[in-house]
Amino acid sequence: MVSYKHTQVGYLMLFVTLAVLVLFGWAQTTARAELPSVNSGTNLLATSAMVLVLFILMSFATLTVSLDQKYLRLKFAYGFFRKKFFLEEISSVRSVKNRWYYGWGIRFCFWPKMWIFNVSGFKAIEIMMKNGKVYRIGTDVPEELETAIKRALNS
Repeated sequence: MVSYKHTQVGYLMLFVTLAVLVLFGWAQTTARAELPSVNSGTNLLATSAMVLVLFILMSFATLTVSLDQKYLRLKFAYGFFRKKFFLEEISSVRSVKNRWYYGWGIRFCFWPKMWIFNVSGFKAIEIMMKNGKVYRIGTDVPEELETAIKRALNS
């Protein structure tokens, strides 16, 4: 049973993905329109690189955070990048604001030492594990997520 589930949409990432798609579409159309020669037309390697870039961009378009009786789960877009935290290993949780230079996506920050999972905005919750590791999870509703985790930890 899921006691909490919320999906945050990264609208900037969707816009960037659309812009890159238009650019790649233009590049493919231009390459196909060239007169036939040895170096004209589309290239399998270039097309594969374009598809890979679009796949990676779309991987970070949304972040779904769900909470059940045992785990806090994170899933980016279609689930290729995911993480789960065992609730019994969480020692504390609090709402925080990320600095602009922490960036978006999955990042390791050396100072302060922590992992960041974020798709948009600067609001987040910070969870400290019993082993001392720190994680920040970006969300557009930090109060709701913090309350849900605290409720799950106390039950």
